[in-house]
Amino acid sequence: MDLLQEGTAAPCFEGTDQDGNRIKLSDFKGKKIVLYFYPKNDTPGCTAESCNLRDNYSRFLSKGYVVIGVNTGSEASHKKFADKYSLPFPIIADTDKKIVTDYGVWQEKRQYGRIYWGIARTTYIIDENGIIESVFKKVDTKNHSEQILGK
Repeated sequence: MDLLQEGTAAPCFEGTDQDGNRIKLSDFKGKKIVLYFYPKNDTPGCTAESCNLRDNYSRFLSKGYVVIGVNTGSEASHKKFADKYSLPFPIIADTDKKIVTDYGVWQEKRQYGRIYWGIARTTYIIDENGIIESVFKKVDTKNHSEQILGK
């Protein structure tokens, strides 16, 4: 499946975060959402991206955004990751790969001649009405907040 396009309705999602809370798209009607998909907890790029969003979290809140991370790891792995880096936002454990599939980020990847399936690092900005406003396919992990919010 290809990535979703700007101007289309964001697929409904529901999952459990690192604290056992049920998180669903409809919970955030009227708010903008930064929905970021990343490959794996506690790896250099994913840590840089998550910490950059953490470091700019107050800027996101002041502009009316909610930040939500998603990957296919377990609640326990997300809890360990979030606690280790003091991440203030939910990370959904999409262990059945429904959300990553619905958003088109579960893709065939190639590395060192090996072919496998994994998450294509992608961020969707969803507006107050559930419409995809922006898609970031080439994420600068160390400066992702600036990509989203500008300088």
